Amino acid sequence: MAELKSVVKDTAIYGLSSIIGKFLNYLLVPLYTAKMTVESGGYGIVTNIYAYVALLMVILTFGMETTLFRFANKPEENPQTVYSTTLTMVGGIALCFAVIVLVFLHPISGAIGYANHPEYVGIMAVNVALDAFQAIPFAWLRYQHRPIKFFVLKMLFIVLNIALNILYFVVLPALYTRHPDVIGLIYSPGVGPGYAFILNIVCTSIVMLFFIPELTGFKYHFDTELMKRMLKYSWPILLLGIAGILNQTVDKIIFPLVYGDTEAGKSELSIYGACVKIAMIMAMITQAFRYAYEPFVFGKAKDKNSGQTYATVMKYFVIFTLLAYLCVIGYMDVLKRIIAPDYWPGLRVVPIVMAAEIMMGIYFNLSFWYKLIDKTIWGAWFSAAGCFVLFAVNILFIPKYSYMACAWGGFAGYATSMLLSYFVGQKKNPIDYPLKSIGIYVLIAGFFYALMAFMPSTWPTWMRLGFNTILILLFIGHILKHDLPLRSLPVIGKYFRKY
Repeated sequence: MAELKSVVKDTAIYGLSSIIGKFLNYLLVPLYTAKMTVESGGYGIVTNIYAYVALLMVILTFGMETTLFRFANKPEENPQTVYSTTLTMVGGIALCFAVIVLVFLHPISGAIGYANHPEYVGIMAVNVALDAFQAIPFAWLRYQHRPIKFFVLKMLFIVLNIALNILYFVVLPALYTRHPDVIGLIYSPGVGPGYAFILNIVCTSIVMLFFIPELTGFKYHFDTELMKRMLKYSWPILLLGIAGILNQTVDKIIFPLVYGDTEAGKSELSIYGACVKIAMIMAMITQAFRYAYEPFVFGKAKDKNSGQTYATVMKYFVIFTLLAYLCVIGYMDVLKRIIAPDYWPGLRVVPIVMAAEIMMGIYFNLSFWYKLIDKTIWGAWFSAAGCFVLFAVNILFIPKYSYMACAWGGFAGYATSMLLSYFVGQKKNPIDYPLKSIGIYVLIAGFFYALMAFMPSTWPTWMRLGFNTILILLFIGHILKHDLPLRSLPVIGKYFRKY
């Protein structure tokens, strides 16, 4: 249990940074949806550009975060040499990428539909290069078990980003109407959605300054032989990462290309992009889990009872993601207020996207069997299969079903990768997962979701929220009775153990 407590502790801190960060970042969603109407398609542009950014981040880091953990934990390797070699590789490739994009800015911008706004592409190219480089110092903090600094820097970025967005999307536009000569020196209405990208690079650059201690104070040593071994390990992870991120972003990238009507496509993508933000509550939970769990797994790989620990962690991951799922669905009448009413028709994608995110988290949990035996090529195949399914569903059905095809495509893609990883993994490196217990929780959550979804629309909001709260409490009661008895909890457990 000591190992599990370590995971819980780190997950709590990483999760806090992720939860608070995502929550505060949600403040940008009502801001953007209020200032960028569905008809203008402005939020669709933001969604589309950031989808490219997510894909490029995976390519530019090329699996080096996981690779750093793997090699830094090997007894025969010097962790500092692993770190400096990784920094040099990722930094060099990121710099080359930024230079190439800036040199060929206009042809690239035209090819992806931004011939009239090449500055969007140029700004985000520099920003993604900085983000890719920063990923390695952030990973180093995780390796060193320094979640506090990790948390503080993540929060710094979010707070700065929100403050500057409020300034440029609310305060300065209001002042500009009265004092255009003065405010015009630092603000121009014509920039529009471009400020979302400009402010991002400003915040990223400020955070970079706080990594000076992690980037200095030691002798850089680039080990060529180590690089070759790391690349041999990481290239399947790169393929896995590309396939995985395409599962999350390809719908937003190809949507304007296959929808048919370019302008209408931007409007539809605006709706989908805004509603997916609500579903991303599940993504933040799985991300927090990954931040803490990845270093933990590699550090515990040699323990004899590691398989049982992995199975237990899987069970609790499923339990608490299902609880989060029910909470989001149950309080949708409240959560939907974070986006403008014009975007509400897209809320039907939220349950589907959240279910897909749960399967993605399970797939991540299952993925360690091939990472620990250095057979990461399996992950590439699994993710590629899921990505193929996702591509097929999107290309075939977006023209007819719009963004609903995107939601179901992600669901089908993650389900494919998850199932392949489980069945192959049970043959290559079997782990006795508590499938019966997990299955019961899935059935209960599915039944409660159905009750929430098919509730009479004539019920007033307070009655729907009250009914949903009862269902959520019943689910929590089942957890406490069967898998998390109150006697085992800290602090309050002392009270229950007296009786």
